[in-house]
Amino acid sequence: MTAGSSVPTAPDGSLHPDRRLPTFERDVQRMFASIADRYDAFNHAATFGQDLLWRPRALWELERFHRGPVRSALDFGCGTGALARLLTVRFPEVRVVAVDFSRAMVERADDLSRGPRDRSRMRFGVANVHRLPFPDGTFDVATSAFVARNLKSLSGAFRELRRVLRPNGSLLTLEISEPTSPAVGRLFHAHFDRAVPLLGRAFGREGPYRYLPESLREFPSGEALLAALASAGFARPRAFPMSLGVVTAYLGEASTAHDARR
Repeated sequence: MTAGSSVPTAPDGSLHPDRRLPTFERDVQRMFASIADRYDAFNHAATFGQDLLWRPRALWELERFHRGPVRSALDFGCGTGALARLLTVRFPEVRVVAVDFSRAMVERADDLSRGPRDRSRMRFGVANVHRLPFPDGTFDVATSAFVARNLKSLSGAFRELRRVLRPNGSLLTLEISEPTSPAVGRLFHAHFDRAVPLLGRAFGREGPYRYLPESLREFPSGEALLAALASAGFARPRAFPMSLGVVTAYLGEASTAHDARR
């Protein structure tokens, strides 16, 4: 936070959200608005293109995990719409509602999705995952990629997603995770904690990419995240690590037993 300012910023003046502040959710929203036009280019550079492989692999795991047809999907925190577009490819009958709390991201997603053949099966809108504007039991599946770390309340978001899923519907959360191997962990953090913020500075947005490694430190991964899914009413919680554990696809099924207790 710069001197004399209540807005958390990096030395270059770019937004640097702080989870301890009451303005955290608003600051994250503003941060994503500030990087919407460079979001994909930065992610491809920072991950050496691996992000182009993670989403298709996560949807493959979802297809194997889910029991029943996939005709309706909610992609929350849709960003630039990459996962929403892939959903229409993986599931030929699906209609996707893709939402994000950043209007700039939604507009970017809408622009990037004008060309795909299956555009008629995608609908974009602004919504907050903590207060979704959908009736109970609306969707067969709900998905997200690299969203969960940015949520104000992970447990609250999981409960809200459980609400809008049909019984036996599936939740997919693709997220950065802590590698279990100490050697891999050292290499990962050398890149993630040091090189990524420097790359962000080169892109003219140091703050968001200083926030990125910080967001992982307070985020549950592995067994802790599976426990959070179970607590929110998801059965069969599963974790599928990728790229030596630096990214994990988490899956859970909306429990019918949870419905009976409500």
